[in-house]
Amino acid sequence: MTTEVKVPVLGESVAEATIGQWLKQPGEAVAADEPIASLETDKVAIDVMAPHAGVMGQQLVAEGDTVVVGALIATIEEGTGAAAAPKAAAAPAAAAPAPAPAAAAVAPAAAASDEGSAGSSVLSPAVRRAVLEHGIDPATIKGTGKDGRITKDDVLEAAKNKPASAPVAASAAAAPAARNEERVKMTRLRQTIAKRLKSAQDNAALLTTFNDVDMSAVIEAREKYKDVFQKKHGIKLGFMSFFAKASVLALKDIPAVNAQIDGDQIVYHDYVDISIAVSAPNGLVVPVVKDCDKLGFAGIEKAIANFGKKAKEGTLTMADMAGGTFTISNGGVFGGLMSTPIINPPQSAVLGLHRIEDRAVVRNGEIVIRPMMYIALSYDHRLIDGREAVTALKTIKEAIEDPTRLLIDL
Repeated sequence: MTTEVKVPVLGESVAEATIGQWLKQPGEAVAADEPIASLETDKVAIDVMAPHAGVMGQQLVAEGDTVVVGALIATIEEGTGAAAAPKAAAAPAAAAPAPAPAAAAVAPAAAASDEGSAGSSVLSPAVRRAVLEHGIDPATIKGTGKDGRITKDDVLEAAKNKPASAPVAASAAAAPAARNEERVKMTRLRQTIAKRLKSAQDNAALLTTFNDVDMSAVIEAREKYKDVFQKKHGIKLGFMSFFAKASVLALKDIPAVNAQIDGDQIVYHDYVDISIAVSAPNGLVVPVVKDCDKLGFAGIEKAIANFGKKAKEGTLTMADMAGGTFTISNGGVFGGLMSTPIINPPQSAVLGLHRIEDRAVVRNGEIVIRPMMYIALSYDHRLIDGREAVTALKTIKEAIEDPTRLLIDL
């Protein structure tokens, strides 16, 4: 019996996706509810699951093709891999396009893995590129992603521990190095990021205001309470929860910063849903911590940690990404000193955080060393006046420099 595999419902207002990667090839055995393909939507990657156990049959679309909800993309045949392989092989060649060169180079090594985890042989496009760039055999890497899948970080870690190659002969060393180019089609997510950011520049009147923050008080509070906080809540106390709570204060005081433009109307929100920019293998994503104004520090930290884990594993859902009234982007984790972040439409403002470094500042007429951070607020000047933007950023600064304000709502 042949079972059809169709594109599942992708989420509200999402009608189409791109075939990002086939995770199973014709003739391979599949288990019920095992991922057989990865779909890339405008926001997240979604796995297509096998409806029941059997053997992968025909692939009716190729990687990179655009498909709509409900479209037939593959078939699942009855039997085992060995029994059904000839049947799958008899399918028209056009139904099962040849893999890309990068995939062909990696697949044999990945298939050789015998870790006992079905997910360990599944490599995303980003992981395939990393494997090829660093010359790592996927079979030697222990995956830390969902179901034992190998992540890009796993490849980078393996590359660090890779033994140095033997010295080459002098004649070989003198030969000119090969200069290669690789053309890789932009993922659907990367295309969407590009369009949205360019749209923000074209349609919004973007402006950025800066300030600097003395992080001494937050660092002291975090150091003092981090152990008891983790013991009680089971999560580490980070800096992001302080900035999220400080942002809530600012957005409540200056509602325009938490609003958005819809045609010729301004939409004000009586809630604060903060989008937290997270770096994922396929690009930047912004999952939303909802009702930050009602959450405590532990709730915010748990939500952020969960999103970070899901982003690394590629398991963020459409629901995770929906909404958001304000964004926080932390370029400091990559060492950035200062930046002008771009708003996340239809939002009207974004807070940019940067690295903490010791700098000489004047306190009470004396030059002292303090851990300082530059912060930036980019905003849509069509809606937010300069006075409002500066006041909001100043409120965040004051709350971070005196965290007591977060407790007494000042």
